[in-house]
Amino acid sequence: MPRSVKKGPYIDANLEKKVLGINEGTAKKGVIKTWSRRS
Repeated sequence: MPRSVKKGPYIDANLEKKVLGINEGTAKKGVIKTWSRRS
């Protein structure tokens, strides 16, 4: 059963930190590899 639209998508905190780092320019750009089953 899929996640509720009202709740929105779930993103693991560690993965979100990587994405925000790339957007701010503090992390290196490129492909984000993740094996997290939590996201």
